[in-house]
Order: sequence, then C-alpha cells, then structure tokens
Amino acid sequence: MNNNEELNAERVDDIPLLLAMLERMGIQKLLDKHFITHGNWQGISLGWVAVVWLSYILSQADHRLSHVQSWAENRLETLSISIGTDIRALDFSDDRLQAVLRYLSDSWHWEKFEQELGGNLIQVYDLKAERVRLDPTTASTYCGVNEQGLFQYGYSKDHRPDLAQIKVMLATLDPLGMPVATDIVAGNKADDPLYCPAITRVRETLKKTGLLYVGDSKMGAIQTRRFIHEQGDYYLVPLSATQIPESVLTSYLMEREQTAQELTEVYRDLDSGEPTKIAEAFEIEVEQMAEFEGNKINWKERHLVVRSIKMAEAAQKSLKERVQKAQLELAQLNQPRKGKKRLIGLSSYQNEVERIIEKYQVEGLLNVEYATERKISQRRAYKGQPAQIIKEELFTLNVQVLSEALTQKLNSCSWRVYATNSPSEQLSVTDGVLIYRDEYLVEKGFSRMKGFPLSLTPMYLQREDHIIGLIRLLSIGLRLLTLLEFEMRRSLSSYDEKISGIYPGNPKRKTARPSAELLLAAFKEITLVSVPIALGGNRYLTKFSPVHQQILIRLNIPLKIYTNLANDEGPPPSTSSEPSVMVSHLRE
Repeated sequence: MNNNEELNAERVDDIPLLLAMLERMGIQKLLDKHFITHGNWQGISLGWVAVVWLSYILSQADHRLSHVQSWAENRLETLSISIGTDIRALDFSDDRLQAVLRYLSDSWHWEKFEQELGGNLIQVYDLKAERVRLDPTTASTYCGVNEQGLFQYGYSKDHRPDLAQIKVMLATLDPLGMPVATDIVAGNKADDPLYCPAITRVRETLKKTGLLYVGDSKMGAIQTRRFIHEQGDYYLVPLSATQIPESVLTSYLMEREQTAQELTEVYRDLDSGEPTKIAEAFEIEVEQMAEFEGNKINWKERHLVVRSIKMAEAAQKSLKERVQKAQLELAQLNQPRKGKKRLIGLSSYQNEVERIIEKYQVEGLLNVEYATERKISQRRAYKGQPAQIIKEELFTLNVQVLSEALTQKLNSCSWRVYATNSPSEQLSVTDGVLIYRDEYLVEKGFSRMKGFPLSLTPMYLQREDHIIGLIRLLSIGLRLLTLLEFEMRRSLSSYDEKISGIYPGNPKRKTARPSAELLLAAFKEITLVSVPIALGGNRYLTKFSPVHQQILIRLNIPLKIYTNLANDEGPPPSTSSEPSVMVSHLRE
C-alpha cells in the first residue's frame, strides 16, 4: 500500500477533555488578552500554543520542549478538530515554546492575567472564597548558581543542599487547593517575607476581606499576623517553640487545671466511617501587641492549645523508653566492664551521669545519689618494689525516677499552640484543629507540580526567564487538576453517585472521591482511526466507553468533544479484508 491507502491512527487519550477544561477556564482568551505578541508572530496565537502545550504536559507528564513538536505532528487531526482551527507541527517548535515562556516571565502582565483568571474561575465554578492556604517550596536545578539571579544555594525542601534552587510561594483556595497567587523568588530567600506580598495578591484577586489565611509556623511571625489583622482578615498559624517557650506552655496547662476548663474533644470521620477522636484542646485568650512604623497595634488573640492523640501516645511511649534506657546505662556505671576505663573520682562519675541524662533527654526526671566507700588495701613487696598501702574511694550510684516530675512531663507531651484572631463564633476550637489538619491540600499541589503529572523537577531548562515562565505555565495546569477533581467530586456528591472502572486492575471498585489523575488516566488508549478516501474517508473512534461518558456528563462537558472527532458510527467500507480487520481490531 502507498501512503494514500494506509489507515492513520492517532492517540486521542485525554486531550479533548483537557482542551475542553482549558477552554471553560478561558485560558486561551486571557493569555492572548494580557500577552500581546510581536507583529511577526505567525501561526496560531500564543494562547493556543500554551493551551495545546499544557495538554501535552498533563497528558504525557513531561515538560521538555523538544518532544512537543513530534507529539503534535502525530495528533494534528485530533488537535485541529478539538480547538476548531488548523494547526501545524511547526507551531510547537522549540523556538516557539521558548517564546511563550519568555512572554509568561513578564511579571507585570502575569499578575494582571492571574488576577483576572482567579476572579473568573470563582464565578464560573461557583467557588466560595473563605479560606486561603499559603506555603513555599523549593525546586532544585543542575544548572548551577547565578550570583545575581534566582538560582541560589539554600535550605532545600527536596533534601538536595548540594544543588542550586529556586523558591515558589503558592496561595491556594480551600477546599480544592486551587492556586490563587504564585510568586517565584531566589532560592536563598527566607520564607517569612514572602507571605505578605502573596496575601496582597490574593486580596487583589478575590476582592474580599474577612478571609481566613492558614499557614505554617513561618507565617506566625508577629509582623505577618499584624499585617493580616490590620487588613480586616484572619489567620490560623501554629506558633514555634521560640514564640511559645516551654515555660509559657506549662503556664497555660496550669491555668487550665486551676480554672477547671474542660477539654474539647475533636473527632474526625476516618476511613472506617466512624468518628474517631484525633485530638483534645482548650483555648486561652491573650492580648497581642506589635510595633509598626513607630505605632503600637494591639488586638486580641486566641491561643488554641492542642494535643494530638496519636502524637501524645507516641511521645509518651518514647519518653518512658528513654527513661528506662537511661536508668539501665546509669546502673551499669556501678559494674566494672572489660575494655572500659574505670571512672576515678566523684567528678568523673558526675560528668558521665550528665552525659547520659543529656543523651536520653531526661533532664529533671531522674534523681541520682552517690554513695562513697573508702577502701584501704595493702600491696605486698614484689621484685624490689616496697610494700604499699592503697587507699581507694569507690562510688555507688542509686538512681530513682522522680514520679511526680515524670507524670507532669507525660501529661505535657505533644501540646502545641495555634494562634488565631478569628472570633470563636466564626472559628471554634474544633474547626481550628480540623482546618489546620487539612494542610496536606497545599502539599498535594506541590507534589503534583514537582512530580506527577506536571513534572517540574528535574528541570531541563537553563535560562531563568524560561524557568519562571514554565513554573507559571504549570501553575495553570495545577488549577486545571484541582478544578477537575473538585467539580467531579461535587457532582458525584450532589447525585449521590459513585464511579467505577477507573482503578487499574480493579474495575469494580467504586469511589465518590476520584482523583484528577485517575480520571485522566481512564481516557488512555482512546484512538482516532482515519480511513483512506479510497475506502470511504471516514473517521472512527475506538474504546470510548460508558465510563468516559459518565465522567463527561458529571463534569458538564458535552460528549461531542469526542464524538465530533468521528464522522461515522458504523464499520468502514472496504474493498479488501485487510483494512476491515485492522479497524475492527482497533475498535475493540
């Protein structure tokens, strides 16, 4: 057969779904609105190039520029029909994709784009903007350090301190984890100063006050809390041991005992389906003060004193084991051991006792008493050496556990303080604990961005403007993943349905909370077969199943994004058996 008589098969997979989601989000139109290209730009617009490239990244889990052109060349018909315009493989050359990244690296235009995008998505998907989570992460690169640029050595959250890195701050909207603001700074920058600019960007996007900002202990800096409070918003942050030393925590616990304040028990529905006690807590109200530009700002702050049940049990078990090990090692000081140098003098025993107590972190929990025995012995003369009278001091250690101190230490294990300026009517103790426990939402976003499917790391790019543009492009992809997952779960919940057929190896397993990755993977191996004109010139879609239809219906996406790819539902006409067998095999 010549090329005009051969069947053409294109892998469709999840491409139409991704392009439909990006169209609903308005990505192409907004990119073309905010990033005006040079007059010599030819082919499809920057917005369409970015949208198709994003569908490649999400479908193939690969951000490398060099693979996009060949990928598009093998799917020209699918892509052209899906976006409604003719495209060329040359539209996705390395040079064209690098140009897209350079445009996206323009911070002024990006902030305007991100602000309008965030406002549109909240309206389109009917999202309730009540809580925002903020957290930074790092991404390592092999391209080396740039003294004046973003690539710097710093504390690596990837556990690669030997590599240069950049730092990315994400502000995400609860409960779906959708990015609202993205900032990129040098890898050696401290985390503390990144929160206030990100919060300002969130306010400009959401155009709303009274939001609850949730972050880790680095967001608990007093000036950050002051900034949030002055703007009419609320915060929920854990306080570090520096801000709440052990003496203050002990005073909180003593105050609760003296006032007989009851502990609030916090329950959560886990996998078993039954409420499980996960924590207990109480609250203390304090007066907070911060100085800014010569003025003193005062406000009331609630300190939620929380103890995790599992962490407390683990900490208590560890403490008891350390006390036992310290007792055993101290008792062995009374016994001479082969190969060990004998301790001579009281000071040597005391130094060794201090070392053992510090080693096992049991200060103040053991009482060590020293009993002294003076022994006089006579050494006989030998080989010209005169007889001697030997005077020795022998020390015996008596080790006792201070029961009261140990009990107090066990009771104070694993207490942690969370600070909030939100009134109790809006944020109860239980709500505060449960909301902070959802911190995994922003971590999941980092996992998706740096790992599968967005695959930021390892970074193959060298230029800083290209990497900035890539991270911003991937943040759009992260928005798509979170919205896809959120919309599907919300729709299944409203219809009280579960979906099956998406778990590899277990097609009967059902779930009401599918992940975006599972939903997209379900579309793999859908294929578009084009028959030569000599055999009818029709197109056929294979392996488009009821599971795919259910997903599209629940996402409120028309089935035609797939069915329009084909123009015939019946078997293809044939003048020989060979093409019919091939198409039939592909359809199965």
